[in-house]
Amino acid sequence: MNPLKVSSRALLQHRLKALTPEQLKGMRRGIEKESLRAQPGGALALTPHPAALGSALTHPGITTDFSESQVELVTGAHKSPEAALHELTELHQCTYRALRDAGDEMLWVSSMPCGLPTDETIPLARFGSSNVGRAKSVYRMGLGHRYGRRMQTISGIHYNWSLPSVSSEQYFALIRNFRRQAFLLLYLFGASPAVCSTFVAGREHELQALTERTMFMPHGTSLRMGRLGYQSDAQASLAVSYNSLEGYAASLQDALTRPYPAYEAVGIRNPGGDYNQLGTTLLQIENEFYGTIRPKRVIFPGERPLHALRERGVEYIEVRLMDLDPFEPVGINAQTMRFLDVFLLHCLLSDSPPDTPAEIAELKFNQHQTAARGREPGLKLKRGGGEVLLTDWAAEVMTGCAPIAAALDAAHGGTAYQAALAAAQARLLDAASLPSARVLAVMAQEFDNSFVQFARAQSATTRDTLLALPFGLEQQQRFAAMAQQSVQEQKKIEAADTMPFEVYRELYVSPERLEVREAALEAH
Repeated sequence: MNPLKVSSRALLQHRLKALTPEQLKGMRRGIEKESLRAQPGGALALTPHPAALGSALTHPGITTDFSESQVELVTGAHKSPEAALHELTELHQCTYRALRDAGDEMLWVSSMPCGLPTDETIPLARFGSSNVGRAKSVYRMGLGHRYGRRMQTISGIHYNWSLPSVSSEQYFALIRNFRRQAFLLLYLFGASPAVCSTFVAGREHELQALTERTMFMPHGTSLRMGRLGYQSDAQASLAVSYNSLEGYAASLQDALTRPYPAYEAVGIRNPGGDYNQLGTTLLQIENEFYGTIRPKRVIFPGERPLHALRERGVEYIEVRLMDLDPFEPVGINAQTMRFLDVFLLHCLLSDSPPDTPAEIAELKFNQHQTAARGREPGLKLKRGGGEVLLTDWAAEVMTGCAPIAAALDAAHGGTAYQAALAAAQARLLDAASLPSARVLAVMAQEFDNSFVQFARAQSATTRDTLLALPFGLEQQQRFAAMAQQSVQEQKKIEAADTMPFEVYRELYVSPERLEVREAALEAH
């Protein structure tokens, strides 16, 4: 037995015993889920965000992401996976009813987009005439210029997670371990092995043609998280370290304040005076930084996220690599959420040495390998300068998760966490049971290998399933009131604006506001 493994296992056990049942029961999780609105034939819906859903700027649970056609549903933080799923289901029911009443659109159940029009035809999200609303739209215009609009239509699930009495230092230790072992989540839950050919038209890619209109990777797990997904040459130059809040903040501040020649060439405004982007630095704002996981903190109105982190520390983490599961009505289920809880606790409690530039390069390689070839028999990943079988490393991580699942079950009184771990271990032994393999199998068996036909049929079934669930008068009235209130709130924000937008923009992106103890910019 490797003595290093013994000592790291002993350390995990020691830290696990130090957690009280109350702390374990104090774990909270919330979900943010993005989905494109699609037409019945599988093309992107180009209509505005449904008015019945209220204001995308101010509604607490129903908003838009990059595109006006991309709905984002956001739950609060919940004590159990079931409670989070209950809220997410209600948000879906409300959304589907609004779509049904307005026409025949549906939510696209795949992370990879439906049939896309030309890049410039994909509509940017609109948030009204206030300064804060305009800034959101200008930021998205900048994303379109920088990365192309197609890339921004990729959708996923973000899992927000916290545990009581965890320090910023401990959250960063969790983040380092998460990045080391993120391949496991891509392997187990990746569900985007194929894509409509419109997504890669005119782009270089490594995909193979499955049919005339479907591209795929035979052993792919998550094209969304591979080279086709959220990648950029500009951001490849960022070597962000997660060894401390201070180091992370410094590297992010550099990216937010460093002029980038290609973006300077685009300019802040076009010759007609319309805005191209919020700024010409490598990142316009913090959210532009792509990562599989982020340290987060709830911000005050007008406050910069980096300032909030520096001022008050990490409050929770946001897991960003989960694909939508097309076989689940709301894109994720309680068992998957329980596995995430166990996995994140494992990342928190395990020894987490500092990261190095060499390790960061290995992790990027592992992410791309798993995304493109994860189910390939005998696939090896890089670890500590050597190589290890993906399946061996995955089994090792899951063995380490066993005492954590047992402790969570003991705290909650049940066996659900151990069942979630057992289900993941069974998937590891049977690659055909993985969501990515199931997607390709169903496409082949029922849809002549057509990605769009598969996702369109699955989207229609999902819509019918959710519309058939009971949605009583109380729920209808509650959501109608939320929509109405959000519209009133947007009007208030717009009425309170006195500052010219250009002054607001310059103030918002000023480097001083990233520092500690700087006053937040009010939303007027």
